[in-house]
Amino acid sequence: MRLDKYLKVSRLIKRRTIANEACDAGRVMVNDKVAKASYDVKAGDVIEITFGDRSTRVEVLSVQETVKKEEAGEMYKNL
Repeated sequence: MRLDKYLKVSRLIKRRTIANEACDAGRVMVNDKVAKASYDVKAGDVIEITFGDRSTRVEVLSVQETVKKEEAGEMYKNL
């Protein structure tokens, strides 16, 4: 699954366009490397998102095309 879509489905970022812009601006890193929106996310990847002075670091546990709002948090683990 594409990185921008994963960020939206897992609800780490609310909208896919915002996720895409964050990737283009270099604010999203996967396994300590700046990642493009087209990066193919796999279980075990570590994603770090930086917005201003806030930083979120998570480990991907599962990749699913669709998920209910209540179960979105089960797709990743905060580090």
